[in-house]
Amino acid sequence: MEATPTNRMKDWKAQASDLSQCPVRQVLDHVSAKWPVLILMELEQGPVRFNALLRALPDISKRMLTQSLRNLERDGIVRREVFDTKPPSVCYSLTELGEGFLPHLLAMVDWAEKGMPHIAAARAAFDRA
Repeated sequence: MEATPTNRMKDWKAQASDLSQCPVRQVLDHVSAKWPVLILMELEQGPVRFNALLRALPDISKRMLTQSLRNLERDGIVRREVFDTKPPSVCYSLTELGEGFLPHLLAMVDWAEKGMPHIAAARAAFDRA
């Protein structure tokens, strides 16, 4: 029998006495925010150097990019490779785990693109009320 979303939530709540240890919360904390999503989409094409990521995401700060990349690296989703050059260069790529996550992320992006007209209409109706 396939678990329904309602049953899944009940199962998670029953198993987790400490919700801060919930795997879903821990993963979503790092991959559902604006910057990690955009970073992962940039890495879809292959390895990218830090400064290229910075140029590709012009409204992100160096600090936020660094922090987001470290979180993704810590979770095993992104790989960081340092090259022994002067000055040292750093390249980021998706790990096998990150590549496995990418189709799910892109499905969410597709859903957002298709649903945005409906969301915009709902927001406008809500704001008028």
